[in-house]
Amino acid sequence: MGTGTDVATDVTLVKGDLLGILRARRLSRATVANIRQNLFFAFVYNALGVAAAAMSFSSVSVIGNALRLRRVTL
Repeated sequence: MGTGTDVATDVTLVKGDLLGILRARRLSRATVANIRQNLFFAFVYNALGVAAAAMSFSSVSVIGNALRLRRVTL
């Protein structure tokens, strides 16, 4: 047994046109490229979201720390 998953695909030509094999191959390559692009965009989107959350937390902590000065008596 291997550690990965074996993937086997069958191509059934409905028409007698052998160019269908080339179209299926082109479609499969485009699908894999699309999956990789979607993963990249999701990673960037999530990274920006984490950065925005960190920036928001930073702003809240700075304001909260500055508000502590209201308790100082002179």
